[in-house]
Amino acid sequence: MAKIKPSKGAPYARILGVGGYRPTRVVPNEVILETIDSSDEWIRSRSGIETRHWAGPDETVAAMSVEAAGKAIADAGIDAEQIGAVVVSTVSHFSQTPAVATEIADKLGTDKAAAFDISAGCAGFGYGLTLAKGMVVEGSADYVLVIGVERLSDLTDLEDRATAFLFGDGAGAVVVGPSQDPAIGPTVWGSEGDKAGTIKQTVPWDRFAVGDVSQLPLDSAGNVKFPAITQEGQAVFRWAVFEMAKVAQQALDAAGISSDDLDVFIPHQANVRIIDSMVKTLKLPEHVTVARDIRTTGNTSAASIPLAMERLLATGEAKSGDTALVIGFGAGLVYAATVVTLP
Repeated sequence: MAKIKPSKGAPYARILGVGGYRPTRVVPNEVILETIDSSDEWIRSRSGIETRHWAGPDETVAAMSVEAAGKAIADAGIDAEQIGAVVVSTVSHFSQTPAVATEIADKLGTDKAAAFDISAGCAGFGYGLTLAKGMVVEGSADYVLVIGVERLSDLTDLEDRATAFLFGDGAGAVVVGPSQDPAIGPTVWGSEGDKAGTIKQTVPWDRFAVGDVSQLPLDSAGNVKFPAITQEGQAVFRWAVFEMAKVAQQALDAAGISSDDLDVFIPHQANVRIIDSMVKTLKLPEHVTVARDIRTTGNTSAASIPLAMERLLATGEAKSGDTALVIGFGAGLVYAATVVTLP
């Protein structure tokens, strides 16, 4: 039997650079209130959201990704040609094939980098980060670009009072590369498919092929609605608050640290009440900086963690070398948490 030569990569991996892109259009709650019966005070108290960004025609999933990725590559101090793999997490790239990652890899000027998309909802960045770490340590890529990007305004039902105010657009990216010291901890991840119905697309794409309008949702004017994201808010809230705090603690334990060792907490920006409840349940010390980027960015699903990370570093609320706990959770239901050293 032939012996296969073992893989050999870097001893460890770390995040070397981060970049973000937010669309130019800022949408205040007043715009949302044009189509739902609610109030600015209700939206702020229930979600913490004051404004969000919505992409224009030219701010495509690929275009936003290229902008964020270019910043991350520059921040990492490498050239695009050194990127060996591009991993894109998104649920709002509407072409089934090819993967948008291939277009992004080409536009960035990588040297035939491996490129693929993943669909893991709001946990997608954590999934991508885990894959990137494995590639660097295994040796299949020296540097991996991980992008979380969404145009959720395309999947928002503006007449749905429960979700119309939640979603925003944007892209966040990080470069993962070699490290001599551990800088990305073990990932605690998983799924609970029995709860898949709590966050879902209203109708599958193939429903549009049947030609029977009675099989499709209609808006208040009687027009066929485009598929949108819907959720059972209270069920998702309870799951996130009680179960994800446990997962976050498991990630701390897996990394061999306590909450006292943390500098920064970057949870998925789903709802400020969920964030505050997790902070309380985890008993995070007052010195820990908590990302609340949701206030002006909204819920950007897979993009929310890298966007929040980029903003904390840009504003000086967090600094290079800080120890951060990151956790994403959402449709599936899926989740992923790990401890990282900030670039």
